[in-house]
Amino acid sequence: MHESHAALGARFVEFGGFEMPLAYPDGTLAEHLACRSDAVVFDVSHLGTVRVEGLDAFEVLQRAFTNDLAKIGPGRAQYTHLLSEDASVLDDCIIWWVGDGRFDVMPNASNTDNVAGAIGGKDVTASRVVLAVQGPQARARLAKIAPDAAAVAHFGVTAFTYAGAPCVAAGTGYTGEDGVECAVPLEVAAAFFDAVLATGVLPAGLGARDTLRLEACLPLHGHELGAGITPLEAGLSWVVAFDKGPFTGREALLAQRGAGLSRRLRALLGEGRRPFHPGETCLIGGEVAGEVTSGNYSPVLRRGIALAFLPPSVGPGERVEVVTRGQVVPAEIVKPPFHRLVTETRADGDTQKGAVGHA
Repeated sequence: MHESHAALGARFVEFGGFEMPLAYPDGTLAEHLACRSDAVVFDVSHLGTVRVEGLDAFEVLQRAFTNDLAKIGPGRAQYTHLLSEDASVLDDCIIWWVGDGRFDVMPNASNTDNVAGAIGGKDVTASRVVLAVQGPQARARLAKIAPDAAAVAHFGVTAFTYAGAPCVAAGTGYTGEDGVECAVPLEVAAAFFDAVLATGVLPAGLGARDTLRLEACLPLHGHELGAGITPLEAGLSWVVAFDKGPFTGREALLAQRGAGLSRRLRALLGEGRRPFHPGETCLIGGEVAGEVTSGNYSPVLRRGIALAFLPPSVGPGERVEVVTRGQVVPAEIVKPPFHRLVTETRADGDTQKGAVGHA
């Protein structure tokens, strides 16, 4: 796909061991706003696909991951976490339950080998391209070339064909908008990509992918998830099915839940346009209270936004200050997500994922 992106004028950047389009000539801002108002397509082939098949595939995944696969079935997808014994999030994955006895586990780019080592299966990443068509008009545009893919349910999984080649689509994404991710064999990938663009969908790169997921308050591994960070601290307790039986990290999570959290991930809305940045210090009452994990400028709100770990006693409506580039910028803790501040959140404040996905 590199040639296809280069022909569109993409600027490339290294990410997770892959050279990826950062932005196209229209720029990150235009790509971001197109996703919020119409439709864009991301090449997310850097995501892994670890295929787990066989009679014991369900049990293998059920014991490895935090969520409960028994809540879904064939033709459905599920967001879940792979933990270490200390309950750190080794990776957040989407599991595509493609059919009886076949599961396609989708890890983050740099974690594919680690996930495959933990669950077994076969790494089939190099056999396909994954294109994510995202936005309120994504399905209408995709229906012009792949109606079966466009009709897949939210968090559904379905097989479809393109140019005679077998493909798989899932109603998932990483933008906070509706959309479809299509796994397409290499031999038809470039043609499928061109056909998507011909429907009026704008190509979008890694820059817009990051600003979109941040507006939607979706975590990025290595920032909101990773070593020393548990699902409970990240506000993702809904991903953990304590009552399903044993899974890696369960005992450590139970201990943390019993002892109480020392920090929680919160969403910060700045007072002005100045963007926030990872690693910046958060102050409450002039005292250090936490640290920004992800920060940027919100094209929708036209304000600086951030995710940050703060004391669990601090919640929406309270004020903090962020030390950014030598200046102290006031911010308010708000209910996520940023781009739909009126959206209801869980009573416990946990982030709700709509078009959930991962990096």
